[in-house]
Amino acid sequence: MIELFTWTTPNGEKPIIMLEECELPYELRLLDISTGKQKESDFLAINPNGRIPAIRDTETGQRVFESGAILIHLAEKSGRLLAKTGPDQAEALSWTFFQAGGTGPMIGQVHYFRNAKERSDFAIRRFETESRRLLGVLDAHLKDREWLAGDYSIADVMNWSWAVSGLKGLEARGDFPNLSAWADRVGARPAVRRALDKLQSAKSALPAS
Repeated sequence: MIELFTWTTPNGEKPIIMLEECELPYELRLLDISTGKQKESDFLAINPNGRIPAIRDTETGQRVFESGAILIHLAEKSGRLLAKTGPDQAEALSWTFFQAGGTGPMIGQVHYFRNAKERSDFAIRRFETESRRLLGVLDAHLKDREWLAGDYSIADVMNWSWAVSGLKGLEARGDFPNLSAWADRVGARPAVRRALDKLQSAKSALPAS
């Protein structure tokens, strides 16, 4: 059994989508990050960095934090969505870490500086420009491909939520048609729909703060 500690953010969506795709049993534990629960000692024992998502594999006692590491762990545990070796694995992992070091941090900074108490037009322009560049990399790669790395894989799961966030936040769907079509394909998958529905249902069931 997997215990999933997460919230309704782009990073928080990735592991529940992966769990649904891999059909692994799990318990969903929402941490409302607006209340600081991710900084409490019980959770810091699972992720010392105090960020969601994180998982605990109750079969092995293993904790895993950082979304890329979580997806790899779940792929290896289930035998799904990641080739065991060779070029297909390397391609999937390349696009997985492209997201971890690229679209997530950059689009996240766009959101941060747009909502910051002290406005910085320079910072907003800088991160919007880089976010658009990275979305363009994905768009160009998807010109003649259905999925990012051969068959549907952890690369698609890893990239989807932040790509959707970027396309929406930058009002860029028309600028990146290949990426937008891919985002629609991923979003239409039954496992993705189930995952998002479960997240929202769990959030709605939380007591009002």
